[in-house]
Amino acid sequence: MTPELLLGNSYAGFIGFTVLVMCSAAALIGRQLAQTWRPARRLIPYGIVLTIVDRLLGHVLTGSQLASPGGWLIDSYCILMASGLGYRYVLAQRLAQQYPWMYRPFLWFGWRRVDRISQTQDHVAELRS
Repeated sequence: MTPELLLGNSYAGFIGFTVLVMCSAAALIGRQLAQTWRPARRLIPYGIVLTIVDRLLGHVLTGSQLASPGGWLIDSYCILMASGLGYRYVLAQRLAQQYPWMYRPFLWFGWRRVDRISQTQDHVAELRS
């Protein structure tokens, strides 16, 4: 199977334009939505618009197939995943920074609730030493 049938574009065009340029833009959109405490459901319309822009610019700049269903699906999936990862990364940071008594960062994209009993025991141990 050739990449033109699956992606509607060559591998170099897909990686160079969709992954590097458009997924970076999508991650920035996700980061901005998380910084302003907007809900994650707003990523979907922005992702759809960015996918349309990606397919149109890819067609104009590289001559890729505009009406490739596989290309639309794969491009929209990559763009929505990049925006979701950007959103989740910033949201985890914001929760841990703004509410340090409630949440601690966990890995890159998560947070955990602070256990108040262990927090009190740690505080008592600090006072005794």
